[in-house]
Amino acid sequence: MRKKLIPVLIVAVGLAGFFLLRMTRPEPPEVSATERVWRVEVQQLEPGTHTPVLPLYGELLAPEQLTVAATLAGRIGERPVSEGQRVQQGDLLVALDDADIQPALAQAQAQVADLEAQVRSEQVRYRNDQLALTSERAILENARRQLERARSLADRNLASREAQETAIDAATRAELTVSTRQRALDEHPARLQSLEAKLAQARANLDITRRDATRARMVAPFDGIVTGIQVAEGDQVSRSEPLLTLYPVEGLELRARVPEIFHGELSDALERGETLTASSNDDRHRFRLVRFAGTSAPSGTEVILQLEGEAGSLRPGALIPVTLERAPRRNTVSIPFSALYGADSVYLLNADSRMEMARVNRIGEAKGANGERRLLVSADNLGSGAPLIITHLPNALTGLKVDVAGPGASDQ
Repeated sequence: MRKKLIPVLIVAVGLAGFFLLRMTRPEPPEVSATERVWRVEVQQLEPGTHTPVLPLYGELLAPEQLTVAATLAGRIGERPVSEGQRVQQGDLLVALDDADIQPALAQAQAQVADLEAQVRSEQVRYRNDQLALTSERAILENARRQLERARSLADRNLASREAQETAIDAATRAELTVSTRQRALDEHPARLQSLEAKLAQARANLDITRRDATRARMVAPFDGIVTGIQVAEGDQVSRSEPLLTLYPVEGLELRARVPEIFHGELSDALERGETLTASSNDDRHRFRLVRFAGTSAPSGTEVILQLEGEAGSLRPGALIPVTLERAPRRNTVSIPFSALYGADSVYLLNADSRMEMARVNRIGEAKGANGERRLLVSADNLGSGAPLIITHLPNALTGLKVDVAGPGASDQ
């Protein structure tokens, strides 16, 4: 019996200990919900006049590039320049061998001399034909009188028929001689005109040959840089064959495509006579917007920017990133890109240290004081001293509690 009570006693003691511990346990502290605060940086805005910029990427071209071609067929006698060499106006670029120039010039001169002799011969022939025609007409008149006399004698049976036929033949031959001579005189103006036309053509050919012979020594028409050399000394070339190219050291242009959204603004600025400039990323070179290209494309229209100052190491064909300064805009602020949410939203810090959304108008990009890229915007509610939150929060929304990390930065 005692053994049966032992398990019951153990269970009773255990239950008594459980209730005792439960009654003497400490009360847990009350849990209260706290709002999370996000640490952010703030910029104190100061609206003013800023210059929006437009990043462009263009190709450098030499619009006045000159292709030097052979004026005559022949052998290259001299080529003192090399690829990339800078030359001065009047420097020799390439020259044909004189041995190939003189024969062509002599041939053209000989053609002129031959045709001048033919013209003089035709004039002498015309004068001789005039004198001969007078004599031949006299002979014709005499032959006709002899024919009349022969016919009269034959009618009276005082002359034979053979004598009459002989007189007829003489008169016919005299008429034929006069007719041939007269035709030669009538054809004189046409023959002379043909010879004079050929002479004019030969003289023009001589002038061309002389001009080409003078240009066979090709010199630089301006200060420039030699490129595109295609021949060496001793090469045989044909007429009009390209030999080399030369581009001026001044007047290089940059062609870059501008999105269609900026076409109207830039075009209006040019019409108003405003000067829009662009600078390379390293600020070593500056360009001036001069005009738009004559054709457009769905992706935009090319603008042509003229290099100002020395080209330095720039060469045609180079791809250069530049930043074009647009017309200044008033009542705008420059903010970091981290402050923008979506396409047109920013957050301001209100008096309760909470985020408050504001809509802005994007003007474009701008350069900060230290050269970094910034966003240029305008809005009616971005007044002077407005605290702009520039820390980008992934869960940003109006009313979110924030804490300012440090003193606000001024507008740049």
